[in-house]
Amino acid sequence: MTDHDDELAKYAADLELNLYKEYRDVIGIFRYIVETDRRFYLANSVEMVTHHETGDTYFELLLDDAWVWDVYRSSRFIQRARILSFRDINIEELPNREESDMPADGPLVPPPSPE
Repeated sequence: MTDHDDELAKYAADLELNLYKEYRDVIGIFRYIVETDRRFYLANSVEMVTHHETGDTYFELLLDDAWVWDVYRSSRFIQRARILSFRDINIEELPNREESDMPADGPLVPPPSPE
């Protein structure tokens, strides 16, 4: 590896670390974790509609008051998002902080980075 490659790798690692720290800071203000084949979201409102058209099935997600795990976005907070996917979608309701054993700074492991 060259010095340039090392610098790029360090830069990418720093971006991921900063993103994880932001995730850890904001997870407590959201009610749901949403995983699609392309992205990871935190949201306070999630609506999913399953569509069956022309033999294909796809999912339409509507998220309100959300945060997206995306290292390249300058602003990760989203007022409203509409997401379409032909693949699996996972929606998990987060436990209430007062009633859970979750650490105060959020889960210990960040989600995997989309590739």
